Amino acid sequence: MKTSTIPVSLLTVGILFILSLSLSVRSQTADVKQMRERALALAASSNYIDALPLLQKVATATPSDPVVQRELGFALIANSAIALSQEEARSLRIRARKAFGDAIAAGDKSAHTAGMFNSLPADGGGFDKFSTNPKANEAMNRGETAFVLNNMDEALSYYQEALSYDPTNYFAVLFVGDVYKVKKDHPNAEIWYQKAIALNPYREIAYRYSATPLMADKKFDAARDRYVEAWITEPYNRLALSGIVRWAEAVGANLGHPRIDRPKTTVGADGKESTTITLDSLMKGGSQMAWITYTATRSIWKKEKFAKEFPDEKVYRHSMKEEVDALRSVVSAAKGFEKDPKKIDPQIQMIKKLDDEGLLEAYVLMTASDEGVASDHPKYLREHRDKLRDYVKKYVIREKN
Repeated sequence: MKTSTIPVSLLTVGILFILSLSLSVRSQTADVKQMRERALALAASSNYIDALPLLQKVATATPSDPVVQRELGFALIANSAIALSQEEARSLRIRARKAFGDAIAAGDKSAHTAGMFNSLPADGGGFDKFSTNPKANEAMNRGETAFVLNNMDEALSYYQEALSYDPTNYFAVLFVGDVYKVKKDHPNAEIWYQKAIALNPYREIAYRYSATPLMADKKFDAARDRYVEAWITEPYNRLALSGIVRWAEAVGANLGHPRIDRPKTTVGADGKESTTITLDSLMKGGSQMAWITYTATRSIWKKEKFAKEFPDEKVYRHSMKEEVDALRSVVSAAKGFEKDPKKIDPQIQMIKKLDDEGLLEAYVLMTASDEGVASDHPKYLREHRDKLRDYVKKYVIREKN
């Protein structure tokens, strides 16, 4: 029986070919790594023009890199501001949204990335005008172009020109602060961010932007307070939440609302609501039986109490007042089921504690899961910002000792 043999020359060629492939792969990997470092450095310095082509190449080579995908998203957004046509700008925004989505799919769990993804229309639609004054709006657009091109002095002059036409333009003031932030002139950045906050304390963005220089200067307590203000101002905006999350990650703090497992309410196809109380709660008996009153109280609100409390609203909605009333009814009922206050379910004790401290409304608003309750937030913010702030700092933030 004959045995097959491979000529030494062919074997040598094969080995050399494999080695050359290995060296080629290593070389390409090294090239991508260097390109990634360069691209991220450019992005960090806000030079998104030069960063974009590099980020695109790295993203193609390493599509599962969440950091690269996220920065690609920001680079595409920045370049959309200097696009030569509306169609090109729209295309760039569509690609930016996809990049943010790819970052999330690759493992980016930051609220900031999620907020950017959610804020961009799927069709790449543009953003609102900066000003109703045409000259101010034109100056703002020119300022944005200069900013993207990293021409900070030119951007500053355009933003100030916009203010000469529209002196109370929130974004012109805000973006002047951004210019000083990029120039690392943090004292002046703070001055302009504070001006933006004073112009409109009911928008979160100036609070959040103003925290960035504070974080860079390691003024973590001051940064925390700004991020708290941003979040309580717009608690349902994931970008507003991203700031306090970023701070917590930097200082090693934990974030989380007090655990209160309220009965789940769902709306069926027929539009009717149904509330589910877990069997576990009922089987335990004692004070947990009090949760039955939560459903009963909400039912009363839907049938009659809402119309009395909100005579100007013709269509029922779940409100902050209703939720607070339902939670208070649970505390009241628990006293009947359990005579010893210390034996009352800890979650019900927490409801009472929040209420005793005047923070139950703040808890309800900051944990709102439907538009009905959320619609009560703007009025409450104007009247009780201090309560929202106290709730977050006392019950949501848990700093290391």
